[in-house]
Amino acid sequence: MDNAYYLRRSMKKLTIKEYLLLGSMLFGMFFGAGNLIFPVYMGQLSGANSIPAIIGFCITGVGLPLLGIAAIGISKSEGLFDAAKKVSTWFSYFFTVILYLSIGPLFAIPRTATVSFTTGITPFISSNQTQLGLFIYTLIFFALALLFSLRPSKIMTWIGKYINSIFLVLLFCLLVMAFVKPIGSFTNVQPTGGYISHSFSTGLLEGYNTMDALASLAFAIVLINAIKEFHIKDAKEIAKITLRSGVLAVALMAIIYFGLTILGAQSVLLQGTSENGGVALAILAKHYYDAVGNVLLAGIMIFACLKTAIGLVTSCAETFVEVFPKTVSYRTYAVGFTLISFLLSNFGLDRILKYSLPALLFLYPITIVFIFLLLVGSFVGENKIIYQSTIITTIIAAFIDTFSKPSYTFMHSAFTEGLVNLYQKLPMYEIGFAWVIFSLIGFVVGFLLSKMTKK
Repeated sequence: MDNAYYLRRSMKKLTIKEYLLLGSMLFGMFFGAGNLIFPVYMGQLSGANSIPAIIGFCITGVGLPLLGIAAIGISKSEGLFDAAKKVSTWFSYFFTVILYLSIGPLFAIPRTATVSFTTGITPFISSNQTQLGLFIYTLIFFALALLFSLRPSKIMTWIGKYINSIFLVLLFCLLVMAFVKPIGSFTNVQPTGGYISHSFSTGLLEGYNTMDALASLAFAIVLINAIKEFHIKDAKEIAKITLRSGVLAVALMAIIYFGLTILGAQSVLLQGTSENGGVALAILAKHYYDAVGNVLLAGIMIFACLKTAIGLVTSCAETFVEVFPKTVSYRTYAVGFTLISFLLSNFGLDRILKYSLPALLFLYPITIVFIFLLLVGSFVGENKIIYQSTIITTIIAAFIDTFSKPSYTFMHSAFTEGLVNLYQKLPMYEIGFAWVIFSLIGFVVGFLLSKMTKK
């Protein structure tokens, strides 16, 4: 094709079909098993107060990922590594590597296999065959994930067109029953815990705990590369398409969250409150489809996790090629990350969750503040002093916040215990937002320093 064709194509607007394909791909990468389980369990606990709970859940569980996608788009960056350079080069390397390893091969990718196995496969095997079953399942699961990941240019087709479509059809078969043949009115279910009097704020925190804001920064590079497959090179146009695709993806997430929450609330009328959302889904699937329900749930879980695994392997490999261009190829990174994920997944879900939580707790405040800085960058002139002052104070707060939890305290001394005690007295510590005070102080100090340096 000649250059004139590419010039014409770069100026052409995407069709509705192309937007839907991009939105479907992004939704497919976002929406894993955790996104299924969280709202179902929240519905069980919130009961009659499910509506304000799901509104709060969507503000953080849907709003934060959208802001993350918007931040990368507005900054006109090629991905997280490029965007993080606005703070500094050292932060770009530090934040990119630690984020992608945490939501990639060290924690999140192995978890996609263990969660789908635990929820979807274990009902079909005996308890004494669980470890062997996990090994065989993860071997097949990651072989498929790698197969699709080795051709990143086709990820929009693999996930957006095929795998996500199958997942949505299976999920629809379960969700539609909650409205066609409801078990009963969710308004008859008594809320429990924080949902009794603070359903909105409790739902807000539950949405925050999905940690999809981390994924929004990670998946940005895959989305941007997919947009470039349409031969669109203009940075402003890519930014617009990124934001619009993000709106489509999170809008679909919000609709499904609403349905799952109502379904979860109704499920209490069957067998009471379950130990988690996965168990509740299993009960619902069996109620509506008898023995076939287990097969339906297994399909939902496997496809939900497979598409997320493909997206994570692809985004991690593409990012590490960008960050370390003179090392190894994309294919080598993809194979390496998949192999590590396969090995770690066989340690079991409980161990993965135990060791991943501190890293994710540390990353989340930094991620939210970084997104905020990208969004307000044009108003503060993308001043590095402001960026660096805010990020440094947030890193300090995130470190103290993570290890202020009793089960994660690893340094026992009078100084560290005193520091933690002071931190625990800060406003909003009980709801996990004490770090906001540090971040605001850093932002104000950075803003004042930027004005002083100008003078």
